[in-house]
Amino acid sequence: MYKGKKVIVVLPAYNAAKTLEITYREIPFDLVDEVILCDDNSKDNTAEVAKDLGIQHVIVHEKNKGYGGNQKSLYNQALSLKGDIVIMLHPDYQYTPKLIPSMVNIIGEGLYPVVLGSRILGMGALKGGMPMYKYVANRFLTFFQNVLIRYKLSEYHTGYRAFSREVLETIDFNVNSDDFVFDNEMLSQIVYAGFDIGEVTCPTKYFEEASSINFSRSVKYGLGVLRVSVAHFFQRLGLLNLPMYQRKK
Repeated sequence: MYKGKKVIVVLPAYNAAKTLEITYREIPFDLVDEVILCDDNSKDNTAEVAKDLGIQHVIVHEKNKGYGGNQKSLYNQALSLKGDIVIMLHPDYQYTPKLIPSMVNIIGEGLYPVVLGSRILGMGALKGGMPMYKYVANRFLTFFQNVLIRYKLSEYHTGYRAFSREVLETIDFNVNSDDFVFDNEMLSQIVYAGFDIGEVTCPTKYFEEASSINFSRSVKYGLGVLRVSVAHFFQRLGLLNLPMYQRKK
């Protein structure tokens, strides 16, 4: 708990058996009340490793629902468990759990309702081994998004995120894509709903076991990001009325 607020860490897992334990062991359980893992129909024994580690809530998808579909299951479960601060952490150990206290503090003190762990601040991405083509694409897409969405972030593409309960109860993330562009749709919804976003510098690691999408999937993701940014722009001008920007009832 943080000043009476329940803290939940959610882990979107796919073939994470080799890295799950080292990630889980670094979670600061003096702050974190519960952990939820969703195994998106992995081909390895991710779910078994999770249960052996004592993770309280393990969701197993019988069919692969995609990265976005995985997060939907996690956030819905976190809300049902009355989480006040929800941190999404990848179980592939690309992001360090040691930043959780900082992210919890920012939300718990009411400074920002959303916090992103940025790989770009402090050059953490290149130091951690991000491929140059991904770094360049990240910078281009982020510039394009900042212009069209009219919000200033160092990057929109990090997978390390923390949310207040109010944010998850306000935006309708369930209507978003089940693919990787889910992350950008969610940030677009958050900005459109008027929530502020904070960022903290986050070191990152790129290594063989860390999950990463290939070039063709990266291109598809990039095109999806451009689509979301353009849609946000026209929605803000009142020229569109898309369901994803409607608040939950």
